[in-house]
Amino acid sequence: MTDTTAPAPSRTARPAARRGLRDRLRGRGKLIVGLVIVSSIVLFALLGPLLSQDPRNSDNPAMLPPQPGHWLGTTSLGYDVLAQLAEGARGSLLVGVVAGLLAIVLSLVFGVVAGYSRGWTDEGLSLITNVMLVIPGLPLMIVVSSYLSVRSLLVVALILGATAWPGAAVVLRLQSRSLRNRDYVSAARVAGEKTPRILMVEILPNLLPLLTAQFLFAVVLAILGEAGLSYLGLGPNGSITWGTMLNEAQGGGALTRGAWWWFVPPGLMIALLGCALSLINFSIDEIVNPKLRSAPAAARSVRKARAEGRDITVQDDDEADAPTADSPTVTVDGTADPDSEKERVQA
Repeated sequence: MTDTTAPAPSRTARPAARRGLRDRLRGRGKLIVGLVIVSSIVLFALLGPLLSQDPRNSDNPAMLPPQPGHWLGTTSLGYDVLAQLAEGARGSLLVGVVAGLLAIVLSLVFGVVAGYSRGWTDEGLSLITNVMLVIPGLPLMIVVSSYLSVRSLLVVALILGATAWPGAAVVLRLQSRSLRNRDYVSAARVAGEKTPRILMVEILPNLLPLLTAQFLFAVVLAILGEAGLSYLGLGPNGSITWGTMLNEAQGGGALTRGAWWWFVPPGLMIALLGCALSLINFSIDEIVNPKLRSAPAAARSVRKARAEGRDITVQDDDEADAPTADSPTVTVDGTADPDSEKERVQA
């Protein structure tokens, strides 16, 4: 009778797998911390309103400090601060994500299409981008919001997204203009491929890390912009966000009455989410540009050598990273550059 039992894994397989996971996570502390904080805030926004009381319940005693039953105290109208904080997390995250998506779509149209195209298309889209770039964003948002009598969360998100794309469009335009001159893109044009397919298949995959970083930056700007508008009384009507909580705390005299539990939690959540998204953004920058990842270790080595009195010469990065004719382009992780790999396959 044939034995069909699967062979048991060797004793060295599991330690090797754990070492591989540790190697992959080594040097990604900022990314891990950022993801943990963002995941915790998203989980709090999803489950918090289900586990807390109605954020508009005014039957509670007013101006209670943090205590059992009201872990973050109450407002001057008797609202539970913890319930409002959980409900406000949903509103702020919704505004940030919608505004970030809109900003990325507009920056793709005005950046990638303009960078790949030439002639009137490039000049027209670049003119609109430059005009939007010189218009101050916050005053424009204040003017637009002040003319709207009804401002929902979606309307505020659209206003923020429509004013947050010019900077990203400039970066994407320069990058797509550089990719346009690559050999594999020229080969696709010679092969008769349509422009939309070249943009979607040849250009956009190389821009994904940059698009992710620009999206996170747009989300941070949108959440801060919504908080600023709400603090000025121009935020969403009838909705609860961290910004509207700050506005109500300012109107209720929380600072003069010493009710720190009213304005500190929403301000702390805004700062915490902004820091977490910035950490993720920095980690993506280090993945895209390996020089940023190796720079701190190189600086520490130089300082240590100088402290030991050794005579060292710092080599210029451009000279050190200049590729030679017989050396293939290899990333820090030891894998071949996808662009050079693609060119070699097509050749």
